[in-house]
Amino acid sequence: MTERPAARLSAFEWDRMPAMADLWVESWQEAMPEIDFEARRGWLCHQIGTLIDEGAVIDLAVTDHEKPELLGFISVDPRTGYVDQLVVHPDHWGEGVARQLVQAASAHTRKGLSLDVNEENERAVRFYERAGFVVVGHGFNATSGRPTLRMERPPG
Repeated sequence: MTERPAARLSAFEWDRMPAMADLWVESWQEAMPEIDFEARRGWLCHQIGTLIDEGAVIDLAVTDHEKPELLGFISVDPRTGYVDQLVVHPDHWGEGVARQLVQAASAHTRKGLSLDVNEENERAVRFYERAGFVVVGHGFNATSGRPTLRMERPPG
């Protein structure tokens, strides 16, 4: 896939939440089709609210069209560097959107970035490795019970 021009970054707005939830469900359903992410839509909406209340910053990647299309989003806690959500629409995987979002998250914190990723999500693990993250631990997803990797990327 060829890399398209970078998306425009935009700050989180609550009126974008329905599109974010749609994107999250579609992206995760593509990545892990054996799990019903539609049933978890409500969890995401609650989680975004919790993240905002706790001081997280959420950046959106949108097209620069007259009616901007949501391509992806990322959340980061500036105090810790923890990335809770990084989601890109499957039609835009491999186009540089995720890399642009990771760079945006890095700009919000003086810490390095850290995150948990499903170990079975090989595509995501490869992306994070290419983006400078290294595995520093192992765990389990509290909801699915599936194995996860804790990955970190130093500041800079």
